[in-house]
Amino acid sequence: MSRPRVAFVGAGSWGTSMASVVAGKGEAEVMIWARRAELAETINLYHENPPYLPDIILPESLRASNDLEEVLEGAEVVVMAVPSHGFRAVLTEVAEIVDGAPCCYVSLTKGLEVDTRKRMSEVISDVVQDVHPRDVAVLTGPNLAKEIAQGFPAASTIACADDERATFLQELIHTDRFRCYRNTDVAGSEIGGALKNVVAIAAGIADGLGFGDNTKATVVTRGLAEMARFGVAFGAQPLTLLGLAGVGDLMATCASPQSRNHTVGIELGKGRSIEDIISSMSMVAEGVKSCKPIYELGRERDVWMPITENVVQICHEGASVDEMVRDLLSREVRAEFEGVSMTPPES
Repeated sequence: MSRPRVAFVGAGSWGTSMASVVAGKGEAEVMIWARRAELAETINLYHENPPYLPDIILPESLRASNDLEEVLEGAEVVVMAVPSHGFRAVLTEVAEIVDGAPCCYVSLTKGLEVDTRKRMSEVISDVVQDVHPRDVAVLTGPNLAKEIAQGFPAASTIACADDERATFLQELIHTDRFRCYRNTDVAGSEIGGALKNVVAIAAGIADGLGFGDNTKATVVTRGLAEMARFGVAFGAQPLTLLGLAGVGDLMATCASPQSRNHTVGIELGKGRSIEDIISSMSMVAEGVKSCKPIYELGRERDVWMPITENVVQICHEGASVDEMVRDLLSREVRAEFEGVSMTPPES
């Protein structure tokens, strides 16, 4: 039996890490598309990606090219690993090349498209003509790219509306160091991946201000409550947000110095402007872009999201961190589980 061909579109840290996992397993033929020819050549000759994963040795079987047609030729699985702001444009190129050939699309991107406020699976459905929901999946969870590339034990979840297709992708990705679970809640998995970035900015602000662990635990826990309220309003299964796509990803992103969103928050807490922080970063912090469309969507469904609202005001409306801290602390206190029945179900 021939090995499946897997095309990774995007050679940033996360795309390269996952391409390395799948290629290293040895059960698929893996190619990765790099926008710059010199980066593709470095990956092929030296098995390294210095701009995004310094000091990491990649599998020799992983091949790279800056020719998108070459990467996509015969691909059964197309893995999109580009930031949300460029996702649609690159996917449009991909779809023109694939031209209706049967394949499965997997998104690694954790964010919303700002203009349309759509999740990446929805963008795939927009762009790829006649794509069936069973052929659209997302991979998400506590995914700090460098740790996964280093082979540290980790886990994620693959979400697809079709459990059989999810099982195929799970088996393609799962290794003895990278555990891959599966579920059928695509919306919930993407919502968890997008909102945890916003909460990570808020947690970083608390760290940057020098507050303690109690403060951070409060921010993270109340942030999870916002994720749950928003998720349920948009069709997510609550258990999804208690799993790897929710709590798992939230813990990693709010705690690690490798998290770009957490780093943005720390620098905001120290008094730097958002413009200065973003201009100094070589990689995208998705939470900065996604917080505004997330808040707008939540407001339309009357979802109470005070943490997200404050992150939006800091990142997009010029509010100061001190003002937002005062705002959060002065808000009316509520029942912790307001809107949720606390009466046990009848036996």
